[in-house]
Amino acid sequence: MINCSPCPFCNLDHSRIIIENTHSIAFHDGFPVTLGHSLIVPKRHVASFFEATKEEQSAIFELLAEMRQLVLSERSPDGFNIGINDGTAAGQTVMHLHIHLIPRYAGDTEDPRGGVRWIMPEKAPYWKKQ
Repeated sequence: MINCSPCPFCNLDHSRIIIENTHSIAFHDGFPVTLGHSLIVPKRHVASFFEATKEEQSAIFELLAEMRQLVLSERSPDGFNIGINDGTAAGQTVMHLHIHLIPRYAGDTEDPRGGVRWIMPEKAPYWKKQ
C-alpha cells in the first residue's frame, strides 16, 4: 500500500488485514454497524470506484466474495448489505474507495425492507405509497 498521509486506509496497520490479493485488502470496519462489518479497499489510493482500473475493480469484487464466505462461516448472517459511498454528496468521508460488506441478521432492525434505500428516509418505504 502507498502511504498517503493522512489516509487511514493507506496507513492501515497490517495486522488488521484479514485477506488480500494483488490489488486489494479486506479488514473489519473500525466503526461496525453489525458484527462482521468489513471493508474492501484497493491497495492503490483512489477516491472513486470509477477511478479504479478494471483490474482493481475485478480484484475488489473477488475479495468481496471471499470476505462474504469468511463472514458466512464465522458469523452465519441471514443476509448482507453491500455499499459504496462515492463522493461527498453520497456520504463518503474517507476519500479512498471502499466497499462496505455489512452482514445482516434476522431481527437486527424492526423492518429491513428497503435496505440501502434508507439513505433517503422519506423515499425508502415505496411500498407504502399508492
